[in-house]
Amino acid sequence: MDTFARLESEVRGYCRGWPAVFHTAQGSHVTDENGRRYLDFFAGAGTLNYGHNNPELKRRLMDYLSSDAIVHSLDMYTTAKRDFLDRFNEVVLEPRGLDYKIQFPGPAGNHSVEAALKLARKYTGRESVVSFTNAFHGMTLGALAVTGNSMKRHGAGVPLGHGVAMPYDDYLDGRTPDFLLLDTMLDDSGSGLDKPAAVIVETVQGEGGINVATAEWLRGLADLCRRHEILLIVDDVQMGCGRTGGFFSFEEAGIEPDIVCLSKSLSGYGLPFAITLMRRELDVWEPGEHNGTFRGFNPAFVTAVGALEDYWTGEGMEKQTLAKGEQVERALNEIALAHPGAVDGVRGRGLAWGLVMSDPALAPRVCGEAFSRGLLMETSGPEGEVVKLLPPLTTSETELDRGLEIIAESVEAVRESVTV
Repeated sequence: MDTFARLESEVRGYCRGWPAVFHTAQGSHVTDENGRRYLDFFAGAGTLNYGHNNPELKRRLMDYLSSDAIVHSLDMYTTAKRDFLDRFNEVVLEPRGLDYKIQFPGPAGNHSVEAALKLARKYTGRESVVSFTNAFHGMTLGALAVTGNSMKRHGAGVPLGHGVAMPYDDYLDGRTPDFLLLDTMLDDSGSGLDKPAAVIVETVQGEGGINVATAEWLRGLADLCRRHEILLIVDDVQMGCGRTGGFFSFEEAGIEPDIVCLSKSLSGYGLPFAITLMRRELDVWEPGEHNGTFRGFNPAFVTAVGALEDYWTGEGMEKQTLAKGEQVERALNEIALAHPGAVDGVRGRGLAWGLVMSDPALAPRVCGEAFSRGLLMETSGPEGEVVKLLPPLTTSETELDRGLEIIAESVEAVRESVTV
């Protein structure tokens, strides 16, 4: 570990909870340099929906690279880009009745969010953007301005303006009707709230603690945006590409956002790749007005096409994910019932789940115990109080059962250490 301590910045995070040097990975497992194998319920923070080194996607990638095909191209035309555009439209957009233009803003989710915010402001001529409590949209300045986490916001070092935070679904425990505050302020010229360019929302707040918005709440938000002529942006960076069941996490609610942000598992192989989808009439960019050196990573186009063809040309992936989600939910509910003083509840959708601990200090201890037993998980939530599960969608039922057994053992071990 000496090399990392001497040479790598103190900003490193995940490695502090997992003191191992990882070397190889396959499917739902990673192996460290000493040969110890770990079951992965982290999946690159949702980047590896199809598992590590997916063999079919790896074959496509190796064939592409061995042919001396284009790797770096900025936004030039390439055969790999054309294939991706055609297949994404045929497999994802057309079957869902979505007529979106596709922008390549840069390699990561925050690039997609930044492009969405800039586009909304350019199109509407307005400045402010409404976001929600406990939201997380990225670490660049525009994305931080619509992020709720105070520690991450303070890291900006400058004022973060032009953002307005409103209560997320059930933030006030049902004491106030949905959108009463926002709707009233938008209708009142004396409220001090300038008409925003857009509202940005996660249908499931991953970093915020696996907070799940109901379909009714999302439909109400979409209706509010329509009535007030405000653009609706869905940040599907972590919960898209099948994490909640459908390819897009907003499909269950039956809404059609004006702009959609995608990244993480979009490449299917863990390669950097992001896109921003926009209604056709919103595409008012001037050539080169928003650009970046790595906004057209051709190897990611190749593996993304493979993921679409292998997993999204039928209904199997969605049904399997929902069934596995029910398996996880049942097991987590059993853990919660067995430890009512330590676990406050269970929440999630698809294969994104959280075990909410009554004391925030318990969640990292549970993850630590799980690591010692060969399972990788992280915490989330404003106080790190949620044990967060994001296994690859390709994780088998047997692997899920084993991971859930480890979680039960870990909660039991932490509970016993607290009561001793």
